[in-house]
Amino acid sequence: MAVPFLKGNTRPYCSDAWPGATVYLESERQHPHIRISLPEPAASISSAIYGGGFLHLDHIVNRYVDKHYDCSDPVNDMVNFMAVHGYPAESTAGLMTAVKLKYASIREERSEQASILCCTTAGVGNAARAGSSRTTFAAYQPGTINIMLMVDGMMTPACMVNAMLTATEAKAAALHDLGVRDHETGGVATGTTTDAMVLGVSGNAAYGVNHHYAGTATDLGGMIGRLVYESVMESIITEREDRI
Repeated sequence: MAVPFLKGNTRPYCSDAWPGATVYLESERQHPHIRISLPEPAASISSAIYGGGFLHLDHIVNRYVDKHYDCSDPVNDMVNFMAVHGYPAESTAGLMTAVKLKYASIREERSEQASILCCTTAGVGNAARAGSSRTTFAAYQPGTINIMLMVDGMMTPACMVNAMLTATEAKAAALHDLGVRDHETGGVATGTTTDAMVLGVSGNAAYGVNHHYAGTATDLGGMIGRLVYESVMESIITEREDRI
């Protein structure tokens, strides 16, 4: 098990896969959040509500908000949040989650070609199956499965997009194997209605490989798939067991 914050622990988690990368649980009452701090800015692609798209990041924040959160202006709210905490506006990505942060799962793996840190917060209260007709919403909602995937190594932009696809497939596989269902249609869920993901890549040339592919048949894609699958499974199972 790799759920470092479950039993009230707030000690920083220092990555073995990416030296200098650290995961913090900031458990303050008003703005609890998980923060990943990187030793150097990393190329990133993400669907983050704040700092999304293609950027260079050295901070990734996963902020907890409860079910009563006012979603009318999440971007401006995150701008203010970053300013209050002193996080650099141009190099920070911000996610929001309605899942308690103590259920965050952290998984890591090292190899000769790259090393990966994966931190996931996952709940399935609004599980959904992509491709099915269901209720949709125009407004933003906080994320339910948030995946922060940090790769120490080199990847082309196309490979980064490929990695996001592989990670999404792994998330869907975890939900399938857990038997999670779309609450409206009854079909096996492929995600939830409010998932988000951040991928950060160090550009570390020490591995000697610039990855062009990250599909499931590649070593890199295999690592990504395993870590995402394991962390999504673990976060959901931990939440379930903690409620019993």
